[in-house]
Amino acid sequence: MEDNQLKALVLTAVAPAAWGTTYLVTDSFLPPDRPLFAATMRALPAGLILVALTRRLPHGEWWWKAVLLGICNIGLFFPLIFLSAYHLPGGLAATVQATSPLAVMALAWLLIHEKPTLVRLGASLVGLVGVTLLVLRSPEGVDAVGLLAAAGSVVVSGLGFVLVKRWRAAAPGSEQVPMLTLISWQLVVGGLLLLPVGLVVEGAPPTLDAQALGGFLWLGGVGTVLAYFCWFRGLSLLPAGSVALVGLLNPVVGTVLGVAIAGELFGWAQALGMALVIGGVVGGQLRRPLRVRPAAVTCPRPPRPLDASMVSRSGP
Repeated sequence: MEDNQLKALVLTAVAPAAWGTTYLVTDSFLPPDRPLFAATMRALPAGLILVALTRRLPHGEWWWKAVLLGICNIGLFFPLIFLSAYHLPGGLAATVQATSPLAVMALAWLLIHEKPTLVRLGASLVGLVGVTLLVLRSPEGVDAVGLLAAAGSVVVSGLGFVLVKRWRAAAPGSEQVPMLTLISWQLVVGGLLLLPVGLVVEGAPPTLDAQALGGFLWLGGVGTVLAYFCWFRGLSLLPAGSVALVGLLNPVVGTVLGVAIAGELFGWAQALGMALVIGGVVGGQLRRPLRVRPAAVTCPRPPRPLDASMVSRSGP
């Protein structure tokens, strides 16, 4: 593995590490049963602050691109994530999310012609088995709303991630939007989309105590701005399938936090699952070296010596 690739992978891993805290923060600090409000608070304040700092609005075709990316990565993804967190056990929600690498590879193949390798497909399946062993406890608490929300979040986020990679890989000579600027547009679009929907569906915002404010500050700053910057930066440096595999570290972080903070049990199944996840992430980054067959080396035959008879038969 090259040094530049390793640095890009470490940077990308910051995102799933931050996202791994979402379920714990949601369950422990945020108002219950308010997924749209939680998603709005996570996106809109951070987006407005970033726009104020970057002081740049979309122009030209970036208007509709920013709107579409904001809908996929924020406006639909955030509420679906929170909805699945409220309606499913955290382990089952994380297991459904672990199918994301396969979805991203399929979309990348269709949209940017990035053909998935057998190594990455195999690593995705290994990681999926590992996540299942790591976080899945029992089927209790499963409902159709939660499953559909989790599956929908996988599809819309995969589409948004691949589109970011496609549109930021601009043609030579064309302007490339800075990463923080692109993130700010998506957060504002997604937050403005969620705000009226949340008011209609969930009613007036709840009263926030210090714990809720701290939870939203963490999710908005670390779990959104920093995480998306590292994630999109990784997408610009690495294949989409490789980056998606790094996302499997999300439930690993969630499990570690659950054991360390919430006192959750950790047995042999979780240990095996963690090993499989890490093995799948690392194995998916390996590139099969190109085997070049050495060219056959032929030595010229030495000239035949002349004998006396040949000299006598040869004339001027």
